[in-house]
Amino acid sequence: MNVAQYLRDIMTSNVMTVNESQSVQEAAAIMSQYNIGAVPVVNSSGQMTGIVTDRDITLRTTAQGQNAGTPVSQVMTAQRMVEGNPNMDVHQAAQLMAQQQIRRLPVVENGQLVGMVALGDLAVQNQYANEAEQALSSISTPSSPQQ
Repeated sequence: MNVAQYLRDIMTSNVMTVNESQSVQEAAAIMSQYNIGAVPVVNSSGQMTGIVTDRDITLRTTAQGQNAGTPVSQVMTAQRMVEGNPNMDVHQAAQLMAQQQIRRLPVVENGQLVGMVALGDLAVQNQYANEAEQALSSISTPSSPQQ
């Protein structure tokens, strides 16, 4: 049995993206259509500039009374972007996801988004099930309510 050792072996490569000028409604429609909780945000050159999650839309748009036409660039997470590369070891990726408390890791090569790895991708590889479990327990540690 061939065991995945690098992100390129387990990543999803046909990643849906949204342009930073598109609306949160368009991003939400993509999430709904493809049953995904996060969409990488790219600029006109195809470079990833952020990521928008269903939670970002809920907390930064709906809860703030913003309308559905709000540009994704206003609600996306951009400053703390964490990314992997296709040649990154799966163990390193699991540790990075645990440390950063993220469930999805964009995979970037030469400035271009080439894939996405979710915690579930690690879990389905039996060899990495323990790492996925450890990462999830780190990610799921309750944080203090924001004031």
